[in-house]
Formats: sequence, structure tokens, C-alpha cells
Amino acid sequence: MTRYALDRVESWVAGIFARGGANEAAARATARALVGAEADGLKGHGLTRVPTYLAMLAAGKIDGKAAPRASRPRPGVLAIDAADGFAYPALDLAITELPEMARAQGIAAAAIARSNHCGAAGHHVERLADAGLVALLFANTPAAIAPWGGGQAVFGTNPIAFATPLPGRAPVVVDLALSKVARGALVNAKAKGEPIPEGWALGPDGAPTTDPDVGLKGTMIPLGDAKGAALAFMVEVLAAALVGAHFAAEASSFLDDKGGPPRTGQLLIALDPAGFGHAGFGERIATLAAMIEGQKGARLSGVRRLALRDAARRDGLEVPASLIAAHGEP
Repeated sequence: MTRYALDRVESWVAGIFARGGANEAAARATARALVGAEADGLKGHGLTRVPTYLAMLAAGKIDGKAAPRASRPRPGVLAIDAADGFAYPALDLAITELPEMARAQGIAAAAIARSNHCGAAGHHVERLADAGLVALLFANTPAAIAPWGGGQAVFGTNPIAFATPLPGRAPVVVDLALSKVARGALVNAKAKGEPIPEGWALGPDGAPTTDPDVGLKGTMIPLGDAKGAALAFMVEVLAAALVGAHFAAEASSFLDDKGGPPRTGQLLIALDPAGFGHAGFGERIATLAAMIEGQKGARLSGVRRLALRDAARRDGLEVPASLIAAHGEP
């Protein structure tokens, strides 16, 4: 399969979204996010999302012309209305504004409402870590996980992401969904006609399944069982109740063009290490990293992702044949 340079693929994807009804800022931000996820091997948040996003644009489930708006209800809080558009322009706005706020006060938060699928959550906190900040992101997603002991989905897979600077190196990024696997893994398996391992999902009848289509119609098994369900509740509070967004059970799907805008939320928190009363953060985090990497077989979170990113920058990306058939060659 032919490989294409990252910037070439990004421009091509942006053009696809522009023709589909997105304004230039939204098209560029969304293309950058999808291509970045694809380069990192996060294919569930990568180019496989293009057809779904286009369908959501065409149905009005995403407003391609929306521009996010921000206000400051408190000095340390940036409230952003994503205006039923793509999540990425709203996240870009938050990542632009938060560093100055965090450096002035030590900590700052951006609350994003009326939002949508935020893709690879780790990318957003990584950008803040590149600016020298420790960052957290909480995002709620459409219903996919039942409360522990229950059978009806109330929580989303609700990703949590964290990033910290590491002196002289790329930031360390932790990015995890609160289901045993991200729901995108089922979407990918369905697209390829492949089964999923037992233990990933339950069908609508509550029975374990290896059929990704059945799993998508049922519920995801939470990471850590009851503990994962409790964390999913926490994210609903932080990214929906606190932000003023739809709960998972009120949101329409990210996977089709049915229903109105999902109006999910994200909470992004940035902390300035220099604001915590000592100047030793860099030395402390380097010591911790050395404790981990000094053990045979152990590694810091995100090392594989960085290796795949470097390979994609060097060798380019493979583009699904179905996208080329639909939209021409990059």
C-alpha cells in the first residue's frame, strides 16, 4: 500500500471536511487530530472516523460552521461553548488560553460544553505538557458502560488523560478509556469483519460476546470491574455535571448520524509546577522516570506511541483504500 507524508494526508483530510461543510478552522483542527492519532497507531481515533464525521456533518449532528466561544466565570476557569461543532477547535482554544492562566495562578481549568468526540485524549494534555505544564483531561462519551451490578448503560467509556513534562525528553502521557478497551477497538474489528476477545463487551442480553456488532449494541465491560464503573461515575460528574454537558445516557452516538448533537463535555486542568512552592519538580520527575526505566522490562507510558509517531514521520502513513476510492488520492 502506498504511504503518504503526514502533512500531505492532513491537507487532504482537511479538504474532505471543508467540502463536507466544515469551516477552515474546524477542518484543519479535525484533520490534525485524526492524522495525529493515526500516526500514533490509535486507529480507532484516526482516519476510520472520517466517514462518520462526514455523515454527522451532513445530518447537522455536527455544526461545521460553529466557532467556540469562551468566557471567564472565575479567574481560574475558562468556560467554553463548543456550539455543537467539532470538539477540536474548542480544545485548541482551551490549550491556547490555559498556559497563561495556569502560570498566573498555579492552576487553571477549561470546561467545554456542547462538545463532541475528542479523539485521542492524550494528544490534548501532551500539548500542555510541551508548554511545561502538568495536565489532566476528563471527557464523557455516549452511554456504553452499565453501573456495576446493573445492565443498562449509564456511563460512557469516559477517557482520562494525563501528561507531565520530563526534562530533556518528550512528555510522559497516560491515556486510557474506562472500559477494558476503547470502543473504537470494536468499531475497527467490525469494519475488518474480525471477532473480539471475550471479556471486552456484553451483548444487549448481558451475555459475553465475541461479535463486535453485538458488543456495540450492548455494553462495554469496565476497566477493573467495579472500580472502573466508579471512575466512570467520577468522570460523568467532572465532564458533564460540573461542565453543564449532557450525561452519557442523554447523548447521541459518536458512531452514526442519528439524533441531535451529542453535547458531551470535557474538563481540561493545567497545573504549573513552578507554582507549588518549590523548584524541584524537574529533578523529582526525572528521578521517578529513572526508577521505572531502571527495571528490566519496564517502560514509561507512551513509549510505543512515540516510536510509531517517529516511524510515521519518516515513512508516511498508509491511507485506507476505501477513503481513496471515495475522495481521491491524497
